[in-house]
Amino acid sequence: MSEHKTNPLSIPAAIIIAGGLIGLGIFFGSKNISLPNAAVTAPAPQIADARSTESLDKMRPVTKDDHIRGILNAPVKIVEYSDTECPFCKRFHLTMKQVMDEYGANGKVAWVYRHFPLDQLHSKARKESVALECAAEQGGNDKFWAYADRLYEITPANDGLDLAELPKIAKFVGLDTTKFNECLSSGKYDKHIEDDVQNAVATGGRGTPWSIVVGAQGKVYPLSGAQPYAAIKQLIEQALQSK
Repeated sequence: MSEHKTNPLSIPAAIIIAGGLIGLGIFFGSKNISLPNAAVTAPAPQIADARSTESLDKMRPVTKDDHIRGILNAPVKIVEYSDTECPFCKRFHLTMKQVMDEYGANGKVAWVYRHFPLDQLHSKARKESVALECAAEQGGNDKFWAYADRLYEITPANDGLDLAELPKIAKFVGLDTTKFNECLSSGKYDKHIEDDVQNAVATGGRGTPWSIVVGAQGKVYPLSGAQPYAAIKQLIEQALQSK
């Protein structure tokens, strides 16, 4: 009979790993901060169950006043609640641009952007949300998306962007920086941004990016985290065929 031998390094290693996990739990517990949904590997999105559908139905209807990439009457709409300093939102922004290259060009999908700054994690994100609104005020939908693309391109995420860059981005996309700075300090969009945050929470958003997919017949699907393109494509195809 062969004798089973234990690797003498395995026990100390297990203790170290367990201690690290406990330490993480204590850290986040003491801060009263939960990890964003996107910070873990999420499963492929599924149709919402009855309970989650009830929350998703609280989503504010999409209108012409939203920031929309694509066409308003597209059969599928992906409503994203996003934080500009979230590294997963930065990655998801690129994925959604890929989605729009395939599905937006033929009018099948519209991308709707709403604000969900997580103040306890990213203190600069709310100001950056204001900057996006100021871009839209001055240049409409096109300048909103141009500003968003540039911001997500240059921010290191996790509060790494110097807020002095905001007027520079405005100049880069062709805005009047004097008017932009006046708007940025006016406070006129504070309520609008907070309304977006509250709507995100009401629909079940607990981390960013948090998205809701509205299907061809009004069915709603949750899309939590920075899902890979293949998973989003699968969900879009399902939403296009919903009856």
